Amino acid sequence: MRRIITFLMCLSVFIGLSQTNEIDSLAIELAFQQQDSVKVETSLNLIKRLYNAKEYDRAFKYIIESEKLTNTINYKRGIAEITYYKALIYAQKGDYINAISGYTKSKTLFKALDDTLNIAKVNNSIGLIEIQRGNYAKGLQFSLAAIEELEKRNLVSDLNIAYSNLAEAYYNVGASEKAIEFYTKAAEIQERLNDAKAVNESNIKLAELYSEKKEHRKAIDYYEKVLASSQSNNDSIRGKILPRIGGEYLKFNDYDKASRYLVQGYNINTRKNNQEDLLITLNNLGDLNLQQDRLVLAERQLTEAGEIAKNLNNKAELLRHYKLMKTLDSTRKRFDRAFVWQREYYELNRSLNRNKVELNPSSIEPENLELDPDFDKPANTLVTEQPTTSSLSDSDDRFNRFKLIFYGLLGALAIVSTFLVLIYLKRNSNIKYMQELEEKNIKIELQNEAFQEQTKHLENVNNVKDKLFSIVSHDLKDSLSSINGFIDLLKDGSLSREEFDNLIPELSENANNASLLLFNLLNWSKSQMQSLEPKPTLFDVQEVFEEKINLIEQRMENKGITLVDHSLRDFAYADRSMFEIVIQNLLANALKFCKSGDTITVSNHISNGSCIISVADTGVGISKQNLEKLFKNTSFTTVGTNNEKGTGLGLSICKELVELNNGKIWVESTQGVGSTFYVQLPKSRPS
Repeated sequence: MRRIITFLMCLSVFIGLSQTNEIDSLAIELAFQQQDSVKVETSLNLIKRLYNAKEYDRAFKYIIESEKLTNTINYKRGIAEITYYKALIYAQKGDYINAISGYTKSKTLFKALDDTLNIAKVNNSIGLIEIQRGNYAKGLQFSLAAIEELEKRNLVSDLNIAYSNLAEAYYNVGASEKAIEFYTKAAEIQERLNDAKAVNESNIKLAELYSEKKEHRKAIDYYEKVLASSQSNNDSIRGKILPRIGGEYLKFNDYDKASRYLVQGYNINTRKNNQEDLLITLNNLGDLNLQQDRLVLAERQLTEAGEIAKNLNNKAELLRHYKLMKTLDSTRKRFDRAFVWQREYYELNRSLNRNKVELNPSSIEPENLELDPDFDKPANTLVTEQPTTSSLSDSDDRFNRFKLIFYGLLGALAIVSTFLVLIYLKRNSNIKYMQELEEKNIKIELQNEAFQEQTKHLENVNNVKDKLFSIVSHDLKDSLSSINGFIDLLKDGSLSREEFDNLIPELSENANNASLLLFNLLNWSKSQMQSLEPKPTLFDVQEVFEEKINLIEQRMENKGITLVDHSLRDFAYADRSMFEIVIQNLLANALKFCKSGDTITVSNHISNGSCIISVADTGVGISKQNLEKLFKNTSFTTVGTNNEKGTGLGLSICKELVELNNGKIWVESTQGVGSTFYVQLPKSRPS
């Protein structure tokens, strides 16, 4: 009677309070109860509430006190349940050994009480802890053993745990159909429990499983369920789902939807600095842009994805990155780089497959995916009979025969091994000999190539020599002979002062032609013998124009040609002396092909970070046939308007000197109208 009065008092004081007050109420009630089974039940009720409130340390104190009482009064059901809850708390604290020991002990006690419900709960808990530790096959059997009883009693909370455990176990042993079945069941139970977070997790797993099965439409449906859930405003959820659903639409070549989802996912994950989901987003964006031929953007996104994959050691996404990079470089016809990506892909793929075999024993011995009725039974102990004297004798005979056979096989094995070793050594000797022969052949081929190059070089030098002699004997001889003729006339006194003054311009012209001819011959021969080395510096283009114009000013005046100087102060990065040679040749050519009254214009300007120099004339121009012959490495020349001669080497020298300085030279000309020669040079050191 006193217990009833005390209980009613406690109940009336604490009724209507929160869960914490209910726990305190049970604690107070427990303090006033006698040491009997009722107190054990009250204690168990309190322990359950503390466990559900995650107050494990406090629950454990009551378990220790209750354990003593249940053992004292020998209350078997109380011992079983307290042992079970003790194991649950050990599991929450990560103490696997004590948890399994407690589960096993409580299960034995529940079997003795024929309590099928609690046996199912214990099996479910063992399944959970084994699956969490990666023992999927073992955990799967325990969870399967619990299902029937839990379904019969419609215990939704326990079923939620069981279905989730089974789905995870089947997922990890590669049984995708079974995993889909139990994730679907888990999602239905979680909806009944209004656990939105758990429903989303199950739907995400279902979407991933359908994606692996290439059922992309179903995968999209489950991803969209997650986006439509009450938690869809959470950036963490959207950052995870958007890149994945974008990837699924990409499988259907629905580029608009894929692009929309992927861009949203990229913005969220960049803002949140969520590297794992950003990696998936970048790989999918790279794939999208690759399929739409936006190769530059695809390369930038895939390069960033590769760096993140390596930093996170995400081998699955890194493998996909290698495959996409191989496709990108193949599309760009960079086959050497594509080959490197393909090799990286196969090496990583082999490594991943090898790790799967090592870490997943189910690949060697297929796991039993259905419930094994004998999974929890101890193995039968084998009873050996005492051997009799006759059986011992028979055994000795058999042993002797086996020993004889064994030695015979051992001898045969030794002979075969010796034979194989000899074959191996002979084969290695042959391989080594063949390798030595191949190396000698390669050396001989290289020597032959070197001899051929040397011979070709000598032939080129000889041709240069012949050409030099030909030009010197012809053009240079004419100019010098003319000068010598004037000198002889002066010596003989055959010329009057007036005649001498009239011949001075012609004498000057011949001297200039001879000088320019020698100048071009020297530079051309050096370039042919590959001895020209540019020494680039920054210099003022206008200064060079001024110097070279001064050299030809008298000749232009004598020929009646006007010079227009539009040059500006500007800097180029090249070898100044080489540039002077080019300008001197271009001005001499313009003068050569102009008549009295014509105009030569020099100018320069900046274009795309380069310095453009032009020398234009209103002379006779160049025919289309002759335009094709300019800048060639062969002698081509025509006489000037006053029958001026040349070597035909000036423009080829100009081209070589300009290209040595990372520049370009070209011409635009119309016959009868005039010609313009352009030179493009860098304004700074090329990168």
